[in-house]
Amino acid sequence: MTLRIDIGGLPSERLRFAASPLAELTAMLHVLAEPGHHPQFAGWAADVWAGLRPEQAERLREAEFLWRSSQADFLLPARPRPTLAEELDDVDRIDDETYVTAALVTTCGSSRVHFAARSPLTDATARERALDLAQARGALQEAFAERLLADPAAVRARVRHTLEQCAGAFFDAAWAGVAVQLATDLRVKNDLLKRHGIGPALASVSAAVTLAPDGDCIIVDKVQDKATSAHGAGVTFIPSVFGRPHLVAVHAPGWQPVVQYPVAEPTPSEPVSLETVTLRLEALAHPVRLRLLRTLARGPHTTSELAHAWELSRPEVSRHLAVLRRAGLLTAQRDGRYVRHTLEAAELTALGSDLLAAVLR
Repeated sequence: MTLRIDIGGLPSERLRFAASPLAELTAMLHVLAEPGHHPQFAGWAADVWAGLRPEQAERLREAEFLWRSSQADFLLPARPRPTLAEELDDVDRIDDETYVTAALVTTCGSSRVHFAARSPLTDATARERALDLAQARGALQEAFAERLLADPAAVRARVRHTLEQCAGAFFDAAWAGVAVQLATDLRVKNDLLKRHGIGPALASVSAAVTLAPDGDCIIVDKVQDKATSAHGAGVTFIPSVFGRPHLVAVHAPGWQPVVQYPVAEPTPSEPVSLETVTLRLEALAHPVRLRLLRTLARGPHTTSELAHAWELSRPEVSRHLAVLRRAGLLTAQRDGRYVRHTLEAAELTALGSDLLAAVLR
């Protein structure tokens, strides 16, 4: 499953790499709302919560669905600015219709929220549908949606004030701490883009981001099948330290494509694709293959040995071994007239974390 961004005919200068204070603040807010996704920042999150005034903490919980499960599109700027205040000014320039729709997508808990040509700000049926979806998500979401639809200007001002309060509470100090990492990453990415072109620059972002063979499409490995176009506006890539391991993408109609990617750790490991994770889960779903792996966990075995151990035919064992090899869970090595199969224990051990990383991208 992938997100495909059409860049056919797009000049290379329309592909930009830039740091965004607002996007990094959004990543920090997500960490605070979902610390289980980011164990490396658990201590930081605990310290922030402990240092917040009660009213500040309540403000964050009041609107956390704007950044908890997914991020509202207006929180990932297509044209990043040097300061948080400048980026919040840009958000203020978004019309109410666009802002409210983006906020409702996260409030209602689904990227499949559509109101066709009807606006929930002016159409009673669309409004009731939005409120029903928000109510199904919880009391906080319902209350937020009601306030948003009744008085968008007041809610927008309150959300901005909440984000501004974060600056003094924790963002300014955290931003100063990650600025060097972001600047270093951007130097590498922009140098690759300038000297070698789009393909190598994308390859340095993540193994989950690739350029199609024809060069006309950026392919992002996500738990979704979506498509969007970068024609006219271009694509913006925003590095994030606090966003690790997430790969976040803005792709809704009317929005310029934006991808927020995690800055590589000092000892990075390439992410395993969702396709590979799926292949491994399917390989493990068959009881016979699990039996074979139990034997192989004790050491290398030949096909004949496995067939004898489990009273199976050699062709049947061979078919199952082929599935496990394609999934990367086995290797085979010839030793004279024998071929011995060996379990890739590291790949099997990492499957849980690989699955979580693929789901969280």
